Order: sequence, then structure tokens, then C-alpha cells
Amino acid sequence: MSSHVLVLGAYGFIGSAVVRTLKQCDHTVTGVARRPRVAARVLPGVPVRVADLRALTAPADWSDPLQDIDVVINCAGALQDGGEDDLEAVHHHAIAALGTACALRDIAVIQISAGGAQPGASTEFMQSKARGDAALRRSGVSLHLLRPGLVIGQSAYGGTALLRMLAAIPYVQPLALGQVPVQCVGMSDLCRVIADAVSGSLPSGEYDLVEDNPRDLAGVVELTRVWLRFRSARWEIDLPGWMTTVISRCADMLGHLGWRSPLRGTALTVLREGVTGDPRAYAATGERIHSLPEIYARYECTRAERQAARLSLLMPLILAVLCLFWCLSGAIGLLRADTAAEVLRETGWGSSLAVAAVIIWSCVDLVLGAALLWRRWAARACMAQLIVSGTYLLAASLMVPQLWADPLGPLIKVLPAAMLSVVLYMLLEDR
Repeated sequence: MSSHVLVLGAYGFIGSAVVRTLKQCDHTVTGVARRPRVAARVLPGVPVRVADLRALTAPADWSDPLQDIDVVINCAGALQDGGEDDLEAVHHHAIAALGTACALRDIAVIQISAGGAQPGASTEFMQSKARGDAALRRSGVSLHLLRPGLVIGQSAYGGTALLRMLAAIPYVQPLALGQVPVQCVGMSDLCRVIADAVSGSLPSGEYDLVEDNPRDLAGVVELTRVWLRFRSARWEIDLPGWMTTVISRCADMLGHLGWRSPLRGTALTVLREGVTGDPRAYAATGERIHSLPEIYARYECTRAERQAARLSLLMPLILAVLCLFWCLSGAIGLLRADTAAEVLRETGWGSSLAVAAVIIWSCVDLVLGAALLWRRWAARACMAQLIVSGTYLLAASLMVPQLWADPLGPLIKVLPAAMLSVVLYMLLEDR
């Protein structure tokens, strides 16, 4: 029987796979997204109702999104509070309102929760998820509550992307928390379970969707490295606890600037406690979740997956190098303004005008370097860097063409920096 399904978080890692699976099962699918242009790119041809869960915190707010809907699947979520994320609103208040609204309209809900989502959990992520789950139970809505383990998909995002980044490191395998237990679930299995819930062949209830037996994180990374066909690491390095703390705090600070790193404190705290569940409830239905080796055996690894893993590893390094390059260029220009202005004075510029030009363009460099740190501005900063680099090269070629033959290559070095801006611009696309 075909249903009209509303998918929250439709263009996300899980949401986009769910949408495609349900369309293959001949269901009518509509997405909810707060960025319609991204949704149109990720899910072409899928109708989208534009809404922000942070603003849907009362049952009446759901009237328009729920028009003509039979089933709602909640694939939306956030790791921790940040520039664009509000855990309490997205995980609790919006979902509580959704449950009430769906119960009044006899609309079923499929909630994608998380293993470890308990009231006394150690992270606000898990606690807010637990409050949302509890609100759905109290609402009396027809409910499937699914708690997947570490989701492994053909594409990569979040924890899956982190696994592939770690596996892409050549020669050495640095790893923290390598002994923590992890149970995985393949994206194809997760989508199959959701499709069964939509069709009614899976009874309402709560299910942990995890493979039968856990394995340690080091083993998961090694299996990922084998699937990617990278050589085994020659040396394994256990990162000390203080180093992971420093990394997570840096990632948390960047989180306030819009960067959703999988190394933020919440992710490491959740990982430290293990990603596990109890597979018995789902096994009692007569079905099973495939193990990680079986998951990887069903997915094809091509050159694209290997390159994506390497590029995701390089992206933060490219970002850091570009930020440092532009900021140092600006800072040195300001500190050595008179010396830098000498090149312009030799072409006939007045002393004051030459110094002013150096100061202005040094400030431009500083602004462009700093702008890279703000996620929302990063792509535009890359394009601005490319324009400014072209302006530098054109102006220098007209006024001081002899710099092209300078042994230190001050103009030639602009070319690879400009190309790095282009590369970073392309890597910043996150969906």
C-alpha cells in the first residue's frame, strides 16, 4: 500500500537515503528542509516543504507541513548546540509538538533516535533525544522508535566520514579510544527497516538496529581501511587523553563558527561510552542486521570513495594553511609597511600613497584570512581570495613586471595559493 511520507531532515546523510528508498518502494515522499536550494540539489524532483524545526515547537505550527501526510519519519538532528543548532528545540520541543499534532490527525511517526538516549545520559545530545522520545511515547501516536548503531553508508558523513578520514592516513594509524565497543548498521539495512515500518510489516515498538556482536573501534577502522583498499598502517599510535581533549575543545570552538566537525566534544563523549545496543528485539521479528564485514561486502569501493576519504582528510589542513597564509601576509605587510611600500615608490608612487596602499591591502588580506574561519563565509572568502590574487598579479604585471623574474618568486607563489582557494571552495560543499 502506497503512503504519503513526510521526511524531516530529508537532505541529510540518513534522510536522503530514506527518501530514495521509499521512492523505489512507490511511496509518495515529501521532504522538510530549511535550505530548499540544498534540498533541490541533493534530491532533485522531490517536493520540499520549507520549514525550520526550531520554529515548529507548538502543535499548531505543524498544520501546514502535515497536510495530506500518512507517515512522518524524523531523520533530523544536531550533534550539539552551535551557530545554527538548538538541541532542545530540534530534539525535544519540535518533536513533542509533532507527536501531539500527529496523534490528533492519526499520522504514524517513525523516530530515528540514538543508542544511549536516556534521561541520565552524559551529553545534552542524548538527554535531549531522550526527552523527545519520551514526549512521543506520551503523545499516544502510532510509533516506531529506532535506535541505529554507527551507520555505515556508501556515501560518508559524520561518523562514517571520520572513519574514512582515519583510514586514509598513510603509513601510520593514529587512534584514540581504540578499545571502545562499536556496533554498526548498514544504511541499506536501516532504510529497509524504515520501509517495513512505513508499509506496516514491522510492528510498532522500539528497536535497536545494530549488528549482533560489537567490535572495538580499532577493528572498525581497520576494516574500513581494507574496504578502501589502502595499505595497512606500518605503525599504530595511541593518542593520549589530553590530546583528544585539546582536539575536541578546538573543534567545539570552531563549532560556534558553524563548523560541524565529527571531533567535537559530544561526539567523543558518546564514542567514549561505546556505540552499542541490544539486537534481540529486532531479531525477534525474524529479521537481522548485517555485520560490518557483510555491510562492506555489499558496498562498492571505487576511486571516488578513496579520493573522497583523502580529500576529507586534507580539507582541514588546506583551510588552516590558507588561513595562515592570508593572515601572515596581512600581518607582515602591516608590520613592514614602509619596506613593502618601497617597491611602489620605485615606480613613482608618493611615499604616503604607497604606505597607505600597503596598509589597505594588508588589511584586506587579514580580513580574507579571518573570514575563512566562519563557515557561512568560507566559500565566499575563497572566491574573494581568487579575485584579490588576480588583482595583485595584474597590478604587479603592469607596474613592476620585473617581479616575475625575482629569484624568490613573490608573484609566482601567488598562483598555487590561488589554486588552493579554488580547491577549498569545491571541498566546502557538505551535501
